[in-house]
Amino acid sequence: MKKAHLKIGTRGSPLAMAQAATVEGLLKAAHPNVRLERVIIKTSGDWKPEDGEKRLSEVEGGKGLFAREIEKALLNGSIDCAVHSMKDMPSFLPEGLALDHVLERADARDAFISRKVSSYMDLPQGAVVGTSSLRRQAFLLSRRPDLKVVPLRGNVATRLAKLDDGQVDATFLAMAGLHRLQMQGDYIHALSPAEMLPACGQGIIAVETREQDLETRALLDYIHDPQTGICAAAERAALQVLDGSCHTPIGAYAQIEGQELLFDLVVASGDGTCVFSETARAPVTDPASADAFGRAVAQTLKSRAPSDIFT
Repeated sequence: MKKAHLKIGTRGSPLAMAQAATVEGLLKAAHPNVRLERVIIKTSGDWKPEDGEKRLSEVEGGKGLFAREIEKALLNGSIDCAVHSMKDMPSFLPEGLALDHVLERADARDAFISRKVSSYMDLPQGAVVGTSSLRRQAFLLSRRPDLKVVPLRGNVATRLAKLDDGQVDATFLAMAGLHRLQMQGDYIHALSPAEMLPACGQGIIAVETREQDLETRALLDYIHDPQTGICAAAERAALQVLDGSCHTPIGAYAQIEGQELLFDLVVASGDGTCVFSETARAPVTDPASADAFGRAVAQTLKSRAPSDIFT
């Protein structure tokens, strides 16, 4: 029997709401007789002015702060599923939850944002770059060690306002988020994966469910993108092997090319002085084989990098 009412949990930021609306639109088209209800949940990771610019890596809970309260609501039945940015999800989920329904991946690239120059290579020596991402910090400093990197938190509009106020000379945002918020302009400069490898799951909208809620999972099967699911499985498997957290700068990007999965994986020290990378390809046809492939690539990289880079 098909579920007649679906409660969808989400954060309340403009980007989170836009992503929830995308999921709802696809579900409404696939299941016009199912009543959809959006439930907005405030999370510990939501930035407040009194928080200052403390990085998530400095806060107990890390990336999990964006999901903790939502996952509690999912586990206690207050909601039926939850919409997330895949890149904000911790490596391991609470027991009983699944993160295996995803939409087609959007632009996975990072964007360099500046009103002054079009490339971080053109920034003057000692310029201030704001980012709350240790990955972006490490990859930037590996190429421009002279720059000063400071924490910069808040939603997209808040960070752009801080840029315009002159608090920083430049920052980074995800291209997918900018597209979803319909933001464009000559201050947005897309970076190729070779310049800055994306975060695990970047550009992917994921829907989390209870593993045993077969009715909800069946509804979501209609909007799931299998190819994106394969890429996400490889990236998240690698992150689990590397014990990826907010303390470890990691880039992970999988792409399907013909009959093969191409996987790039990078780990770095926070100051960008040490960078280790691995690229591999293999015939991968399903999430299970993608998981195994991602783990194997990560194990190879982990064996080459010093153990203290993962602490």
